[in-house]
Amino acid sequence: MDEARTFRGGCACGQLTFEARGEPRRVGLCHCMTCRKESGSAFNAFAIFAADRVTIGGEMKTWSAVPGGERCFCPICGSQVFYRDAADEIEIKLGAFDEPNLFTPTYEAWTIRREHWLRTADLIAYPENRGERTS
Repeated sequence: MDEARTFRGGCACGQLTFEARGEPRRVGLCHCMTCRKESGSAFNAFAIFAADRVTIGGEMKTWSAVPGGERCFCPICGSQVFYRDAADEIEIKLGAFDEPNLFTPTYEAWTIRREHWLRTADLIAYPENRGERTS
């Protein structure tokens, strides 16, 4: 693991930025209804970093779907950039990184809501939150 590597990114207009240092703790997909609705996509793809390894720049607005967590977005362009929770982690959307193809998901959550046309046989699948594995 290269702790010195820094990954950068931000919102569509460039006002809200981040720098993440080191490798992510995990990389995954989520098919829950909240992720589907807030992303406008069939799933949310993200990399999770320890909060103390991420530096945020610019202004943001937040929205909470559950206690202890904040979905953070740019107040200017509305881009959803990351989610932070009370567990000291930040979940950064893969599309918010400046560079593509940095990370490959290894698991997916809420597969009970996955679109039938989406094929992800190589990922560890959890029917709801990460927990009991189904495949």
